[in-house]
Amino acid sequence: MAVDFRGRVAIVTGAGGGPGRQHALALAARGAKVLVNDLGGAVDGSGGSVTAAQRVVDEIRAAGGEALANGASVTDFEAVQAMVQQAEDARGRVDVLVSNAGILRDKSFGKMDIADFRLVLDVHLMGAVHCCKALWPLMQRQKYGRIVLTTSSSGLYGNFGRANYGAAKMALVGLMQTLAIEGQKHDIRVNCLAPTAATRMTEALFPPDMLQAFGPEAVVPAMLVLAAEDAPTRTTLCAGAGAFEAANVTLTRGVHIGLDAQAPERLAAHLDAVRDRAGETVPGSGAEQGANEMRLVRGG
Repeated sequence: MAVDFRGRVAIVTGAGGGPGRQHALALAARGAKVLVNDLGGAVDGSGGSVTAAQRVVDEIRAAGGEALANGASVTDFEAVQAMVQQAEDARGRVDVLVSNAGILRDKSFGKMDIADFRLVLDVHLMGAVHCCKALWPLMQRQKYGRIVLTTSSSGLYGNFGRANYGAAKMALVGLMQTLAIEGQKHDIRVNCLAPTAATRMTEALFPPDMLQAFGPEAVVPAMLVLAAEDAPTRTTLCAGAGAFEAANVTLTRGVHIGLDAQAPERLAAHLDAVRDRAGETVPGSGAEQGANEMRLVRGG
C-alpha cells in the first residue's frame, strides 16, 4: 500500500536544512501541501531569517509542489499559533505536524551554564508543546491528526555532554505517551522518531566514510510511516542509514519483598531479580505499573 499524502496539509518545523528539509521535500513529493517553518538561526539557536525556509519552499514549488514559508521561533507560543493559523487560512486544515526544530548547547554537565540547559529545553520540549497545543483543537475538530516528535538516542540512552539535550528529548517521549492516549478518540496519532543523521549539528561525530550513508534523507521513510494515514500510535522508531529499530519503555515482572525495617536490605539482595528482563512488558499506560504491583502483592 502506497504511503500517500495527497489532500493532506503538513507543518514541518526546523525544515530549513538537515532532516527537516528532507521531511518537507518528501511530504511534498507524496502530495502534501507543506508549511516549511525555520527560524533560520545558527546551530546554537542564535540569529534568525526566513531565508532558509523560503529556499525549501522554492525547491518544493520548482518540483511542482505547494508550500508556504514561515520563520516563527517555536519558543514563541503566539508566533506558533499564528503559524498554525497561516496554514489553516491557506489550506483549510492541518493534518500532519513533524516537530523537528532544535538546537545544541553541548557541554559536560559540570561546565554547563544553567541558561544553556533551559534554552535547549525551551526549544526542543516547549517548542514541540507549543506546536501540539496550537494544533490540538484543530485536529480534534477534524477528527484527524498525525504528530511526529523528534526524540534522540541521547534522550533514550544518554550521550556525554548532552544532559540538556537528552533531558529534552526524553521528555518528548513522555509527551508522546500521554498525547497518544488522549488523542485516540479523535484519531490523533502521536509518535516519536529518533534519527541518526549527519547534519550541521552532528556531522563532526561521524567518520568520513559514513557521512554519506548517514545522510538526513535516510531517516525519511520512518517519518513518512509515522505520519501516514495508517500510522501506528505511541511508537518510537529509530532510524539511520536505511536501518530501523523500535525503542520501548518496558516494565519487568518484578518481585514483591514486602514492607518492614529490612525491606531495603531485601531489595538490595533481590535487585538482579527485580531487573530481570525475562517476561518484561510494554505497558499500555502508566496505570499498568500499579496493576502489576497489585498482582505481585496478591501473589500472582
